[in-house]
Amino acid sequence: MAWIALFLAGLCEIGWPVGLKLGWTDQGPRPGWLLLAVVAIVVSGALLMWAQRTIPMGTAYAIWTGIGAVGAFTVGILAFGDTASTLRIVSIGLIVAGIIGLKIA
Repeated sequence: MAWIALFLAGLCEIGWPVGLKLGWTDQGPRPGWLLLAVVAIVVSGALLMWAQRTIPMGTAYAIWTGIGAVGAFTVGILAFGDTASTLRIVSIGLIVAGIIGLKIA
């Protein structure tokens, strides 16, 4: 159950950068998106805290941030037109390899 909580925490970790990106525009703040960011931070942190009751702290934190980084990277490419160069994709692949290595170790 702790691994499921950690995975869900990582998914929530994607929500707050999206909320922050969409929460402020040239026209000013967009409260709904900023609220999404705050809720995502709180839920993500709470799930991480719960997962760390069973999973070692360093492993849980690395996987949590890795899921968030890979997810934010992917959302950036798909939703915001971020660059998808070969070097960026290889680099994110190294993060994925690290997540897998920590899970199976």
